[in-house]
Amino acid sequence: MYQYCILYNTLFVYLSFKREKLIIMQQLFSTFYQQLNRVSIGFKRYLYNEIHWQNRLIAIIGSRGTGKTTMLLQHIKLNHQPYSAEVLYASLDNLWFATHSLLFLADEFAKQGGKSLYLDEVHNYLGWSREIKNIYDSHPDMKVVFTGSSLLEVYKGEADLSRRAITYQLFGLSYREFLEFEYGMKYDSVSVDDIVMNHTTLAMTILDRMKPLVIYNEYIRFGYFPYYKEDKELYAMRLLSTLNTIIEVDLPAAERIDYYSVVKIKKLFAVLATLVPFTPNISQLSHDIETTRVSLLNYLYYLHKAQAIMMLSKESTGLKQMSKPEKVYLGNTNYAFALGGDQANVGSVRESFFMSQVRVKHTVAYSNLVDFNVSDRYNFEIGGKNKSKKQIAGLSNGYTVLDNIEVGYNNQIPLWLFGMTY
Repeated sequence: MYQYCILYNTLFVYLSFKREKLIIMQQLFSTFYQQLNRVSIGFKRYLYNEIHWQNRLIAIIGSRGTGKTTMLLQHIKLNHQPYSAEVLYASLDNLWFATHSLLFLADEFAKQGGKSLYLDEVHNYLGWSREIKNIYDSHPDMKVVFTGSSLLEVYKGEADLSRRAITYQLFGLSYREFLEFEYGMKYDSVSVDDIVMNHTTLAMTILDRMKPLVIYNEYIRFGYFPYYKEDKELYAMRLLSTLNTIIEVDLPAAERIDYYSVVKIKKLFAVLATLVPFTPNISQLSHDIETTRVSLLNYLYYLHKAQAIMMLSKESTGLKQMSKPEKVYLGNTNYAFALGGDQANVGSVRESFFMSQVRVKHTVAYSNLVDFNVSDRYNFEIGGKNKSKKQIAGLSNGYTVLDNIEVGYNNQIPLWLFGMTY
């Protein structure tokens, strides 16, 4: 009789545990299905069609609010059977992961026939890289797609995923995407080569359908992050609130920095916002922020990775963490208006617009002759419609990029047209 009692109790515990695991999976699937039902597939970000979705391990990084979650759900909706048990989406900022491991989720999902696992906001999960590596190695038939903060560096985690994961970076809406998202006007993206060679024809084609300068003035104020549509009047407030969350939550999660560093980084951004664009004096800036040179360079790099600022260097191959930038800009034009309103510096906005649009598909480097060197080939000087050609005189492949003109001529190109590059 005693043996039967032990057997009964063991069986009861086992069945209870198994039932609990099934309930847990049901809860995750239920949440996933609700989100899937709400997602729209009408507009897709530029990156959607560039991702090789067939790869077994894919990483998508980007700032908060750029549309990473929507892109995952759109792909699931368009490429998987509705409500299939073979696919699951889960956000790792869910409190459920405070008491359950990611590896446990993957194991249970696989037992129920799961084949495609989509994981959102992985930077909120301690040890994410190690467990994703274990999932990749333990479940060779399972595809994993994960998203994380733009601060995330896939090769820096506890487990190096760089040899396994294909990584993509998502930026905010381009001017071209804003045309479609806000007005339903679709245009193909064009390269800087296309613009330089055919800018008059390209501009005239677009002018047949719209007034580009009117929409440009909307875009630079509120068009960079898709969530502007939820409430345009409160967009500036939400934009700064989101940036604050990036610095206070995402940055410590990705870089393991302390509260002291967070305070210094916020102070640094506040100082930069009043000065951009400018060539930083590292010694003076270190003194103003009351920190060391090494810490300051780290803080600048973190803000750059968070897409809060853009840093321009002499090298077109990209910035290194401990390198001094030649020039600093705000991460996008919306920050300028959120912080300064109608008092935003026009010259700063022009240069920030150009760099934020062109850097996504092209290399942009500092030049001591003009504002920007692009792709180690083109030299661009940014200005208003009355900008002279003095700075590009005698310069190979030199162009003036002018605000407040609809159509250019010869080596004078409209600024707004560079918003069509991605």
